[in-house]
Amino acid sequence: MKFNRKNKLLIGLCTAAAIIIIKLFCIQIIDDRYKMDAENNSMVYSIIYPTRGIIHDRNEKILVGNKVAYDLLVTPREVEEFDTLALSKVLDVTPEFIKGKMDDYRKNRRRIGWQSVIMIKQMPQETYMKFSEVEYKFPGFRGQARSIREYPFNAGGNLLGYVSEVDSRFIEKNPEYKVGDYAGKTGIEAAREKELRGEKGFNIMLRDSRNKIMSRYQDGERDKEAVPGNDITTTIDAELQHYGQMLMNNKVGSLVAIEPSTGEILAMVSSPGIDVDMLANIGQHYGEIASNPYKPMFNRAVQAPYPPGSVFKLVNGLIGLQEKVVSPNTYYPCRMGYHFGKNKLGCHAHKSPINFEESIMMSCNAYYCYILRDLLENRKYGSIGEAMDKWKEYVQSFGFGQKLGSDFPSELGGFIPDSKYYNRVYGKGGWKATTVISLSIGQGEIGCTPLHLANLCATIANRGFYYIPHIIKDSEHVSIDPKYKERHYTMVDTTHFPKVIGGMYRAVNSGFGSGGTASIAAVKGLDICGKTGTAQNPHGHDHSVFICFAPKDDPKIAVAAYVENGGFGATWAAPIASLLTEMYLTGEISKERKYLEERILEGNLLDRVKVKGKK
Repeated sequence: MKFNRKNKLLIGLCTAAAIIIIKLFCIQIIDDRYKMDAENNSMVYSIIYPTRGIIHDRNEKILVGNKVAYDLLVTPREVEEFDTLALSKVLDVTPEFIKGKMDDYRKNRRRIGWQSVIMIKQMPQETYMKFSEVEYKFPGFRGQARSIREYPFNAGGNLLGYVSEVDSRFIEKNPEYKVGDYAGKTGIEAAREKELRGEKGFNIMLRDSRNKIMSRYQDGERDKEAVPGNDITTTIDAELQHYGQMLMNNKVGSLVAIEPSTGEILAMVSSPGIDVDMLANIGQHYGEIASNPYKPMFNRAVQAPYPPGSVFKLVNGLIGLQEKVVSPNTYYPCRMGYHFGKNKLGCHAHKSPINFEESIMMSCNAYYCYILRDLLENRKYGSIGEAMDKWKEYVQSFGFGQKLGSDFPSELGGFIPDSKYYNRVYGKGGWKATTVISLSIGQGEIGCTPLHLANLCATIANRGFYYIPHIIKDSEHVSIDPKYKERHYTMVDTTHFPKVIGGMYRAVNSGFGSGGTASIAAVKGLDICGKTGTAQNPHGHDHSVFICFAPKDDPKIAVAAYVENGGFGATWAAPIASLLTEMYLTGEISKERKYLEERILEGNLLDRVKVKGKK
């Protein structure tokens, strides 16, 4: 049989027809997804919002739970003529409010289509019940129950974060969210959004040609149950967090506590912070929070780049021991500071000369100027630039100058200078050890966060290693990254750390009048080891800094306190950190130290802090 042009065309048409028939059969008989799409205009999806996961503290106390809230939804295309005055009375709003909303819906009817929109968020339960009784009178209006956050424990507004309705920008980046959905925006709520949010469900209803709801689609077979979010267990101790917030009340700064043996964050206080009462309805309070000149939404614990001050002497001392430019028996003089040429880096009055442990106990500035100069002028390196870069390498091994990798969002990396930085500033060959001598006492260009300082303290407590600080624990539905269980060793041999710890112990426990700068932090029986710091501040009072850990030989807690404009480290930061330590280890404050607790709780340093917008 010859296949002429006519036969070829006929065969082609038959083949195409067969393909179309098979395709239609699949669409209409086998797969009804297309049928559902075609019927979408007659189908109404009633969204079922999932219960968000609960956030617990390390002792299973609820930090963030859920309670029921009621919204009023409107499907503008289903609305018929209604009595505006009657509805306004039921909802306890003005008629003008309802008219304004309806006018807005009419202007945006194309964009809204058959969607339901929220007219009133979080109605009181009494209002919701009143509306439910007369809902039949107002077609197109319906109430909807959803869960919102509640906070049974006042522990860490900045830490926990808040949940709010997503906006167009958020939806653009996260297309799985729709208008009316809520998501975590800050803190733990944002960091663990995927685990906490759950999965939405829905009921499908059918409407007739007059847009009246008739029945469930396919008797509910296509409905989907909402899947609750996963609960999360944090490393936070709720009681300790709350107490830390009390200690930092009316002060600007941060307080961070870590369990050295695990890297788990026990408390993270940023002050002033956000009260948890504001988090449940953040929209109502957002303007007040955002306009606060003290920036309560700014988490100073992980975002503020502070100079570490004298606590950084511990790092330089350890590097000096490792590089053998100093030993425990090395004595240096101090004549009210370190003199070089016509210049001087000042120091407070104390005995002279002193050895290594005494330099920590008395926080001698001159001693660490000698150490840094010997490090940078060490002849085993070819140049001061090479020595500087080696110094930076050592410092970074303690976690400084980089993000630690915590599971808490918005962590700042800080800054540690190197030879390239100083070559840009002064020109190659235009600087020497005395040019950067302020690095010896944690000043100059060094920037770090209170989390870095708490991690330093945990590293010393562990005699040379740290676990990356983290805020989430392993639990039934949530596993933490294995990196949080790995030890990170410094470049300093572990044998050198007891020498520094001896000085920290003497700084706290040598007794009043001995020269120890942190005797105010001593607690009988706790063997607290600490180091004070006074970070210079060109804009007002110096910052008060203190790090400590306890007990000395079996550390359970490491703390860093940073109080802006607080003055000497022993004045505010040391009492705050030691009180937090005592509360954690003993569960109470001893009678002998109640006076100190009272002074700290009543202390108000807000007027010392210069902020924009403060009257």
